[in-house]
Amino acid sequence: MLPGRISTESASRRGESRGDDLPSNFFDQKEGEEPPPKKQKPAAPVEKPSFEVSGGLAEEGNRYKGRLLKWNEPPDLRPPSEKWRLYIFKDGVPMEGKEPYMLRATAYMFGRDRGVVDIPTDHPTCSQQHAVLCHRLVHMKKVDENGLVSTTRANRPYLLDLDSVNGTFLNGKRIESSRYVELKSKDIIKFGTSSREYVLMNELEAPDE
Repeated sequence: MLPGRISTESASRRGESRGDDLPSNFFDQKEGEEPPPKKQKPAAPVEKPSFEVSGGLAEEGNRYKGRLLKWNEPPDLRPPSEKWRLYIFKDGVPMEGKEPYMLRATAYMFGRDRGVVDIPTDHPTCSQQHAVLCHRLVHMKKVDENGLVSTTRANRPYLLDLDSVNGTFLNGKRIESSRYVELKSKDIIKFGTSSREYVLMNELEAPDE
């Protein structure tokens, strides 16, 4: 057999034994030349981790009894440090058979959806989830008789309208939606056009039962 043919067959066998990772012109190169570089496959893009909360997860975490709540608890929510009562009046007269609510929990929701609210307001102008009364830890500044300023912490009651259609009223004035408003003893709260009045009282100032 001719030497050239033997060389070609041997080269072919060598290529087969080395696999398909060699370039097709590997055995055509001249002696002393560097082999052509291998073609690099493009690297697959690396997906970066995401630490954001998905909308579905956030929505699922804010449900109660299968209903999506319109209110998220603020981080400074605290149990009340004082005893508060909420009296219900209608046309300026205490509602018969309605005992005052003893406010001991951190928050109370008002509205027509009895499946989720704490204090139902059945008037048709009230929203399903109308408003929230909650207690928050706040920093308060005090100035003494010498003009020195000090800071103290206190749990204070706040009212929040949950973007209701017909509004929440504090002492006759409609409050801004989605904004906490601090409450004081003897404040009067109304929802929509309902004639019911909810009067907040500190137990130290509340009338004797």
